[in-house]
Amino acid sequence: MQTTELSRRKVPSARIHLRAPRRQDGADVWALVQGTAGLDDNSMYCNLLQCTHFAATCALAEIDGAVVGWVSGYIPPETPDVLFVWQVCVSEKARGQGLARRLIASVLARDVCSDVRVVHSTITEANKASWALFGSIADSLEADLNRQPHFERDDHFDGRHETEYLVSIGPFERAALPLRDAA
Repeated sequence: MQTTELSRRKVPSARIHLRAPRRQDGADVWALVQGTAGLDDNSMYCNLLQCTHFAATCALAEIDGAVVGWVSGYIPPETPDVLFVWQVCVSEKARGQGLARRLIASVLARDVCSDVRVVHSTITEANKASWALFGSIADSLEADLNRQPHFERDDHFDGRHETEYLVSIGPFERAALPLRDAA
């Protein structure tokens, strides 16, 4: 990941380029996630798999070759109408510009998501930024947002991690894409 003057200032959204990840992006994605407080760590190997096997349902944002945003997701084999958003990460220098929404919208707009009518993710109760993001997505898709405990602190995490709530947005119409800007 580049450390330059870019690291110390916000970047205009017009300079941000969104694209599907490539094999060589794995280490940069891993570094972005590692440098972002509050995110669960994955191995670099996991990020390499996301950038290859799951590239069609992942997206990254870059400025002058530096990765400043990331969303990983997949379509569960049992539910081809669902996009599960695994992780969303935006560098501090690129926050406040709706980049997380843009990343998710870019994945939803791809042909691989043509059957997707529901977005899922899991979020801990305390993650206010993610609740705001997914609430905003539900509003712009004019879809319901439902939540329920999914992986519970004591039953699934052996008391070592807060309960993750399954967020379900939808169903929504494809005509609602790309995500409308919030009013």
